[in-house]
Amino acid sequence: MAHRLTLLLSTPRIAPGLFTRDAWTALANAVHVFTRDEDETQLLAIQESGIPAVHLGEMPPVALTKLLLDRTIDGDVVWIGSADGDPGLTDALAAAVTARADAPEVEVVVGSYDVPGARLLDLVAVMDRLRSADGCPWDAEQTHESLVPYLIEETHELVEAIESGDRMHMAEELGDVLLQVVFHARMAQEHADVPFGIDDVAGGIVDKLVRRHPHVFADGDAETSEDVAANWELIKADEKPHRSSPMDGIPDGLPALARADKVASRLSAAGRLDLAQSAAAGDDLGSRLFALVMEAREHGQDPEAVLRAAVRAVAGQL
Repeated sequence: MAHRLTLLLSTPRIAPGLFTRDAWTALANAVHVFTRDEDETQLLAIQESGIPAVHLGEMPPVALTKLLLDRTIDGDVVWIGSADGDPGLTDALAAAVTARADAPEVEVVVGSYDVPGARLLDLVAVMDRLRSADGCPWDAEQTHESLVPYLIEETHELVEAIESGDRMHMAEELGDVLLQVVFHARMAQEHADVPFGIDDVAGGIVDKLVRRHPHVFADGDAETSEDVAANWELIKADEKPHRSSPMDGIPDGLPALARADKVASRLSAAGRLDLAQSAAAGDDLGSRLFALVMEAREHGQDPEAVLRAAVRAVAGQL
């Protein structure tokens, strides 16, 4: 009498052994538990639980199907799905079960699911491989400094994608920017004196976001976006008391219009809008450009974005 064949699917992106109750029940009731690879992430966890599990190595789908179905004569069988989805196995199973008069019941049990953000773990793993000894020579040669031009270029390409309204292009360019972050974090692990990694980077920004949103994560009060912005600046000032000027922290490398906009914003927040207005009062070209930046701010517009749109409109007529 044939019993049940269970295909147990799981994600490699969470800790091994974090299965659903249905998955552990199927494993506990099985006479045979098989998987393909010796380094399958779930294999050791299942073996450590006291359930015998065996890796079979690489087998053609038809041969693997015959073995699994034949073993159901002894009792229930569980196949632990491989990370690549075992190409060809389900088709071979479907054909074999249809042809057999005494075919066992075949079921698919999903033992674990990806959580949101799980594919970030794949990106970290791929970057680690590229940067490792058996990885890519080009990636291995890069430094934080050598990647700066790529970071700048990818950021501008993302801005262009956002302003184009092309959603797929935007997703692609977000990926390219994300790669730069992961690449820098992977290189930072190798620093002899002050190493840090992607978890330090992520942990730092998580702590900062929680700290600067007390109205969400604590007992702070902020009913409007203006309240949030004001609280943000006060909290940031407490975090960085060494800053003596409203201009501290504004990158010198910002494009001129963006830097002018940021300066005007800081002066306004510091109650020194009079300085910005004074700088915009002259008749020289720089003062007139700064006056236009101030005008854009008054209308809630980004001067860089407005100018880019105007340039695109001109370029589109060629």
